[in-house]
Amino acid sequence: MILRLQLLACATCALLGSCATSDPEALLASSAIVAERDVERSDVIEVARFSRETAGGTPDQWEPFVILPATPRTQYRLVADGAGTALEASADRSASGLYRRIRIDPTTHPIVEWRWNVVQPVLGADARVPAREDSTARLVISFHGDINRLDFQERITLRLYKGLTGQTLPYAMLMYIWAGSLPAGTIIPSEHTGKIQMIVVPGDEGGVGQWTKFRRNVLEDYRRIFGEEPSDIVAVGVMSDSDDTGEQARALYGDITFRRGTTSER
Repeated sequence: MILRLQLLACATCALLGSCATSDPEALLASSAIVAERDVERSDVIEVARFSRETAGGTPDQWEPFVILPATPRTQYRLVADGAGTALEASADRSASGLYRRIRIDPTTHPIVEWRWNVVQPVLGADARVPAREDSTARLVISFHGDINRLDFQERITLRLYKGLTGQTLPYAMLMYIWAGSLPAGTIIPSEHTGKIQMIVVPGDEGGVGQWTKFRRNVLEDYRRIFGEEPSDIVAVGVMSDSDDTGEQARALYGDITFRRGTTSER
């Protein structure tokens, strides 16, 4: 889905000229966000209120995330849905995301709530198989962190990704994904880096075409999966992709909020 980085790792130095960098922090997209933004302080942090938007176009403050320049992009637009508005994602052998830069302290606001509607699932997708690692719906939460805690191979991955795409990745990402009939709670690591982990949330084939609400404790999920304390959340995004399977997919995304909560709340 993102890139077969391990197959290209041997080309890193040839592409970039050197395996060293004078500014390691420049490899992290999250470093600039932390430097330029204050932490949100509201009791309820409204990352996305698509329901209040006007249909047509894309929401303000949301930016595209391009997986690879040569890969077709998933199309995102605000559409009327019942009494409100939703963000529609239409994937046609494509892969890209839409995200918002924001700074949230997960120790004070660990609870994320969102909803989506899987309208047309990706046929043949399996998040456990790299060649079929597509998902009709994903909520992507990006974190900052100390780059000195990343091992050599993780830094090579960051450097190679920047060299091939011109973009940088955050320190770590949690992806809550729709994965058909896979059991909820299944954790699937990215084949490319241990700092991208996917968590399957409830949603079987019987739920296609219906809105589903979710509530997760991001702080507890991060601690359990990465085995360390998280730094600030620096971006929240959505992504629907179908480039690996070469199929089509469609999903609707609803509002996304973060709330105060206790570490024992799931």
